[in-house]
Amino acid sequence: MSLITFDANKKRDVVLIGRVTLDFNPNELNRTLDKVETFSMYLGGSPGNMAVGINKLGKKVGFIGCVSDDQFGDFVLHYFEARGIDTSQMTRAQHGERMGLTFTEIKSPTESSILMYRDAVADLQIRPEDVDEQYIADSKILIVSGTALSASPSREACLIAAQYAKKHGTRILFDIDYRPYSWRTKKEIQIYYSLLAGMADVIIGSRDEVNLTEGLDEEAEDPKDHVIAERYIAHGAKIVVIKHGKKGSIAYTADKKAYKVESYRIKLLKSFGGGDAYGSAFVYGLLSGWSVADSLQHGTAHAAMVVASHSCSNAMQTVEQIDAFMKEHKDEKVITELAWEAGL
Repeated sequence: MSLITFDANKKRDVVLIGRVTLDFNPNELNRTLDKVETFSMYLGGSPGNMAVGINKLGKKVGFIGCVSDDQFGDFVLHYFEARGIDTSQMTRAQHGERMGLTFTEIKSPTESSILMYRDAVADLQIRPEDVDEQYIADSKILIVSGTALSASPSREACLIAAQYAKKHGTRILFDIDYRPYSWRTKKEIQIYYSLLAGMADVIIGSRDEVNLTEGLDEEAEDPKDHVIAERYIAHGAKIVVIKHGKKGSIAYTADKKAYKVESYRIKLLKSFGGGDAYGSAFVYGLLSGWSVADSLQHGTAHAAMVVASHSCSNAMQTVEQIDAFMKEHKDEKVITELAWEAGL
């Protein structure tokens, strides 16, 4: 039996709530942003990218969000609609709020960064009144991005969506997705992150993001990963994934198993977008009834393929493409079962 089960009668596989933005990726590589002359525009934002990724893998996807009432908002809606992602729950900003913009910098084959413009952004204007209870009830999974909790009214919209999900048996995946923009204090971060984490069936975040969620003092000795995972599992979580950058990540499951997740060896083009690809293929695996280990492996393969590509959203792969990549890299062992308390 799968660790997480889903109601097959629900007509939609996944609904995401939160940030969808625009990415401007440089066409001139291996130089700093101030030296770049031209960019390619893509749909961006972690939830937006995941929506595209899950959709590309063949699942039915809807999105709850707010976009600007201008041509860039048109771009996002048309992009989703052309791919069959349901936009019926998306709204337009009413007071001139604009799309968030991300300019990416690919300095070298091993170094890249992002520059985000997030003042008065449209995606934080989604309201609780915009969240339809039946729409959540009709979905198997609700994915909430932590960035959407950084300001009102978006944070209240996410919380009511999560409450509807709990009421109707819709599984909740919380992607912590910390961005410093819009947050005022660490205590505020802890309050809202911990609220969502306490309701989630699946939690994914870096160790730094988990520390923010837990309100851990930087001067104090941090508890081990498995101790934190045990706390979330005690509150009902089935899977807790804690990332450690280049060291890899560990997935802890409610049946007391731990899996170390490492990266495939590929020629890296950029360091961003991998997490969104990872999440989309991981969710696909869970929806398909795969084991946690198999779902993690497909997520890792998908991440490798996307960080080797120029874009994030446009680089999302099909199931067949991911399978072909894994066959090509069959000699690389990226998933290892660990003792519960082993750590990295």
